[in-house]
Amino acid sequence: MFSEIPLTRPTTPLLTAIDGGRPASELNSDELEQLAMELRAYLLYSVGQSGGHFGAGLGVVELTIALHHVFNTPEDRIVWDVGHQTYPHKILTGRMQQMNSMRHAGGLSGFPKRSESDYDTFGVGHSSTSISAAMGMALAARQQGTNRKVIAVIGDGAITGGMAFEALAHAGHERPNMLVILNDNQMSIGHNTGGLANYFAKIWATKTYLGMRERSKRFLERFSFLWDWAKRTEEHMKGMVAPSTLFEELGFHYIGPLDGHDLPGLVKALENMKDLEGPQFLHIRTVKGKGFTPAEEDPVGYHALNKVEAKPKGPQPAAPSTPKKPKYQDVFGQWLCDMAEQDNRLVGITPAMCEGSGMVDFAARFPKRYYDVAIAEQHAVTLAAGMACDGVKPVVAIYSTFLQRGYDQLIHDVALQNLDVTFGIDRAGLVGQDGPTHHGTFDLSYLRCIPNMVIGAPSDENECRQILYTAFQHPGPAAVRYPRGTGLGAEISSKMASLEIGKSVTLLKGSRVAILNFGTLLPAAREAAEALGATLVDMRWVKPMDETRVLELAANYELLVTVEENAVAGGAGAGVSELLAAHGVETPVLHCGIPDEYIEHGDHKAQLAAISLDGAGITSSIKRRMTRSDSTGETATVSPSPPVAKPAI
Repeated sequence: MFSEIPLTRPTTPLLTAIDGGRPASELNSDELEQLAMELRAYLLYSVGQSGGHFGAGLGVVELTIALHHVFNTPEDRIVWDVGHQTYPHKILTGRMQQMNSMRHAGGLSGFPKRSESDYDTFGVGHSSTSISAAMGMALAARQQGTNRKVIAVIGDGAITGGMAFEALAHAGHERPNMLVILNDNQMSIGHNTGGLANYFAKIWATKTYLGMRERSKRFLERFSFLWDWAKRTEEHMKGMVAPSTLFEELGFHYIGPLDGHDLPGLVKALENMKDLEGPQFLHIRTVKGKGFTPAEEDPVGYHALNKVEAKPKGPQPAAPSTPKKPKYQDVFGQWLCDMAEQDNRLVGITPAMCEGSGMVDFAARFPKRYYDVAIAEQHAVTLAAGMACDGVKPVVAIYSTFLQRGYDQLIHDVALQNLDVTFGIDRAGLVGQDGPTHHGTFDLSYLRCIPNMVIGAPSDENECRQILYTAFQHPGPAAVRYPRGTGLGAEISSKMASLEIGKSVTLLKGSRVAILNFGTLLPAAREAAEALGATLVDMRWVKPMDETRVLELAANYELLVTVEENAVAGGAGAGVSELLAAHGVETPVLHCGIPDEYIEHGDHKAQLAAISLDGAGITSSIKRRMTRSDSTGETATVSPSPPVAKPAI
């Protein structure tokens, strides 16, 4: 048991041997136990060096070892759900020496990634996909006539997603040879523990019981009424001591719950289930953060870890006290509480993102108005629609990439019926080290085309608060997007006032070039405007857009430049071009946004610089576009002009 993150590399002879090519399948039981200790120590050390997710990984150390010991990986397929728990898997599959590069530019991804290793059989960043993907692989093996084994590992949180149950139901119909392992760390599915349950689980995983079951099945299937009676008796017996009935009814042979940290027991169970025909289901109990005392005591707080720096020796001078800039999720959370105080119709809905979306205080203060629907984004959106039908005013707090899963519901259940639902879209734009599976770079594109939608893109914390208030007052569907991380340090007014929807504000006045900023890239847009003497407009609203101001600018400037942390394709800038085209205006438009590619993980500032979305990049892009076409190749220059006072909100 560890109580601190190791700052020096632990001694790991077995782990080093496996990294050097020794197969895990060759280890004996004593060596497997030693390997578990080494793997847990190295996981703590490596995450301390790089930062990243580790609580979930600590909980599956024994399972990961057992899987690679029993199965012939990568020929046998292991499909991990979500991916937070795959660090031990990466360490055991030839990437031990690269772990310090985790989530950094050019280093390992924080999630399974097919291009990174043959052992990463399916790329993943969001939840509830593993059973569908594994079933696809199992059916492919059947189609190809191979005996390849397929295992899906899914957590008790991820299995709440509707897609997981769709896959379970289909697997019960198709009956592929596959194993689903439910890693239940007791943070979602209800407790069902006790000596009797563990005792029966061990019996159900023995070759004696499994062999007797299969022989009885072959005999009793000749007499359908006897087989039905025997099957019901078995299910009822299991149902008394384990949560098996649901999975048995779906067509799986259920075993469990087993102790997920009993390595010999796991190995034995997997060996016994390895060659069984049809869909199998193994339920194991684990402890998130196992082996690290702080994580066991606070599994939510220690879900992930920042890089751990060695503490310098001796007394240190006190750090200067500077006000801490709030995170945008906290700006949203404070607004939500303040708004709930004013309007008792408000309810808050989140798909399992209470902490990440800044809703902890709201959940504590307004427990009867707080709904965490688990990992079920589609349900979250339609639940809000149903509430809105009967006079409640729901606010759905959801990450940009998670709302993609509820897109059909957003269109058909909310927007088509013009229902009063407000969406707080968190993690809009690039999110740094979590990479392309978590970047929120498409929401403006997929929202802008939906009739009845109002879309706000605030440029700072106070504007975020006021636009949220305005969106909530709007009697129809409205979305406000804001990024991950801290804001600019703008002063946040305690008062809330409605802004005019679809109205922009001019911040700088210049000549020749007008920059239209959508969202929190405003400092970069301002830097470019000041360098070039350009006009700068904070657009605030993507839909409806300030059409009058855009047409005015197009009539008086040589070039319009749109700036957004969203895909250029279909984004806010595309809306500007569509507006000009509809009015027959031919003023050139330069779109500065996310290019048509997936941006790899790394530092957020470096990501923006790499795609020319920092101040210098936007400035250079504008200069290139304004370069004269004559043979001298001179760059057009413009004279700076004084800023315009930003109106009070």
